[in-house]
Amino acid sequence: MHSKKTAVRYYVGIDVGSASVRAALVDGCGTVVAHAEQPIQIWEPQPDHYEQSSADIWAACCSVTKKVVCGVDAAQIQGVGFDGTCSLVVLDKQFQPLAVNCEGQNHRNVIMWMDHRAVSQVELINATQHRVLNYVGGAMSVEMQPPKLLWIKENLQESWEKAGYFFDLPDFLSWKATGVTARSLCTVVCKWTYTPDRGWDDTFWKMIGLEDLVKDKYEKIGNHVLSPGEAVGKGLTPEAAKDLGLPEGIAVAASLIDAHAGGLGVIGADVKGHNLPCENQPITSRVAMICGTSSCHMGVSEKPIFVPGVWGPYFSAMVPGLWLNEGGQSATGKLIDHVVRGHVAFPELQSKAAASAQSIYTYLNSHLDLIKKSLPVGFLTVDLHVWPDFHGNRSPLTDLTLKGMVVGLTLSRGLDELALIYLATIQAIALGTRHILETMQAAGHDINTLFLCGGLSKNPLFVQMHADITGKPVVLSREVESVLVGAAILGACASGDFASIQEAMAKMGKIGRVVQPNHEHKRFYDKKYEVFLKLVEHQREYRSIMNSL
Repeated sequence: MHSKKTAVRYYVGIDVGSASVRAALVDGCGTVVAHAEQPIQIWEPQPDHYEQSSADIWAACCSVTKKVVCGVDAAQIQGVGFDGTCSLVVLDKQFQPLAVNCEGQNHRNVIMWMDHRAVSQVELINATQHRVLNYVGGAMSVEMQPPKLLWIKENLQESWEKAGYFFDLPDFLSWKATGVTARSLCTVVCKWTYTPDRGWDDTFWKMIGLEDLVKDKYEKIGNHVLSPGEAVGKGLTPEAAKDLGLPEGIAVAASLIDAHAGGLGVIGADVKGHNLPCENQPITSRVAMICGTSSCHMGVSEKPIFVPGVWGPYFSAMVPGLWLNEGGQSATGKLIDHVVRGHVAFPELQSKAAASAQSIYTYLNSHLDLIKKSLPVGFLTVDLHVWPDFHGNRSPLTDLTLKGMVVGLTLSRGLDELALIYLATIQAIALGTRHILETMQAAGHDINTLFLCGGLSKNPLFVQMHADITGKPVVLSREVESVLVGAAILGACASGDFASIQEAMAKMGKIGRVVQPNHEHKRFYDKKYEVFLKLVEHQREYRSIMNSL
């Protein structure tokens, strides 16, 4: 029988992604001991409108958490951390869900992060050139919260008048767990224009027509802000504890946005003995890439660096005490899926992959090895080029109106062609990453190593292309679910078991594999990159021709 002293201490990480909620039970070494997932509903009532239900999301949080703690001695669970997409949750003055749609459906009370309904509102906000915009790369994204709030005010008068609270989803989760309406520095700084030194800027909200939020001391959007990983309130309320199947009163951490949790889970890992350029270098030489439906590129610096077209600098938004810059690509996993599933040869791919008991992507990767003959696989796309902005460009061009492009199509329609367009799409995403990194470096970042996590990091072709095209080694975390490890790191900090986020990151973030770039392919990818930049130039050129109509 173990004495209490030697009993393993566990932390629960709960991650609300776009399409599912996941939970993990994680130990003090960062090992995921148990893991569960449950889908959540998405409504798309019209193009570019994406909605969810906060009740549906919380119910999923409860069900996955109960699964991962099943059979574990409750006394060993020390803390809970949440992360979520930066979606907007709307509640009335009694904390009940409030409609974000014209149909008046109150249960659909969440405007998803990827919702692009507020295009005219974001244009109005950017036209003000207000100083807070300097901290979002010079222009606000339609995916941030101020344009969405303005959209609600302009289009849903009834919901606007009834609204009592607007939460970023990660803050909604910590409120639901603790009954405390505190916000995380991560969400309010990254998505709402809060600055740690000045707080909210009254002049900004008044200038964009949301002066109503100022008058009650920002009660609706938060006036009590905590650092990620700080303990919230008195921990789990009796009601939340019962819902989640956890002991009441255990520590709940101030949350993170999902991508930032992924960054936290990988970027601080100990890399000794792997012969990496970032060894014995400050953490500022690393970029964490979280690659899922979309991708985020997280780089930290000691002093604020303003990078055109890249969000930030955000103080303490991921690693306390450091400034964060966040590049991003709006559609990556979603784009690869779109291109592959929309291809005429997809049914053939599906049946062949099923017959060989492989995932469609594993099958495509081996099919590429088959058709490459003596050439390196990446060279197959010498005549096929993709510009990947099918959902607009987030970084570094911040141009929502950009579209995707494919150059080099033929009349062939078999599996070979599907494999090639798949490869060219992955390369385009990696070229987009190179574009972002070069912009960050030109502004003053010094980056030598990429740390990858998220669903796409499981695809070896995606990983190798990122190494070859950026010319930098790629580190994969030991736990593929780095986002969940990041959430658990928050819970571990809130519990007081670690002195700081930095200490928890080094102990709980573990690296698995290192993928080195093949420098012999440098010349080919330099040429591909030249073509890549030409593509967007041409798109802008033909657009201006059409605009002169």
